[in-house]
Amino acid sequence: MLSVVIIAKNEAANIGACIQSVAWADEIIVVDSGSTDDTVSIAREMGARVYLHADWPGFGPQKNRALSYASCAWIFSIDADERVTPELRAELEQAMRDAAADGYYCPRLSQFCGTFIHHCGWYPDYVLRLFKRAAGQFSDSLVHESVLLTGKTAKLHSPLLHYSYLTTDDVERKVAHYSTAAAQQMFEGGKGSSLAGAVLSGGWAFIRTYVIRLGVLDGAAGWRIAHMNARTTYLKYRKLAALHSAAR
Repeated sequence: MLSVVIIAKNEAANIGACIQSVAWADEIIVVDSGSTDDTVSIAREMGARVYLHADWPGFGPQKNRALSYASCAWIFSIDADERVTPELRAELEQAMRDAAADGYYCPRLSQFCGTFIHHCGWYPDYVLRLFKRAAGQFSDSLVHESVLLTGKTAKLHSPLLHYSYLTTDDVERKVAHYSTAAAQQMFEGGKGSSLAGAVLSGGWAFIRTYVIRLGVLDGAAGWRIAHMNARTTYLKYRKLAALHSAAR
């Protein structure tokens, strides 16, 4: 009934716990994009079907690759740093039995360096993860991909746990990765950039996270997230400007 799809690269620290949390599914598909650690061997040892694609077309296209290998009527998309709790499993199974909708949103509860975040715009952070195979596919976005669904949707209540930023190194790596991917996507979309625009956008990202979205209530973690969002936003516009300069 259920195919779980995962895309991964160098997720040896995460992939085992992720697969274990969805081990009850009918099949688990992992598409790996060139891991140099034990991601592939761990996934195979845990019973996942692993497909190797060394190139990186972007998050959306890579997830559509994983989707193409799925054989079940229902799809659940999960990232390597996410976990399905027993409570969420029960809701997912009930949703598939009832089939009252074509796709279901899960609230996602994310951890930042040891603290689960309830503000900053991070929670409930509904993400469409369970859907009928015949009704959906992923967008072709290089970053911040989404499920394009035909049909009715509904929301579940139990959160999907997201261990997104475990260490300072994780923060730095993801700031670099997401700012680069976002800049490339904006460049391909014909958007421009300037130093003033980068500074203003970064400042607005901080205010939106820390003040408007109440990151202040998450204490020190909220301050760090607001600063991270500001840096990521600033960097994506500076990298966009560099792409335009290189193209001239």
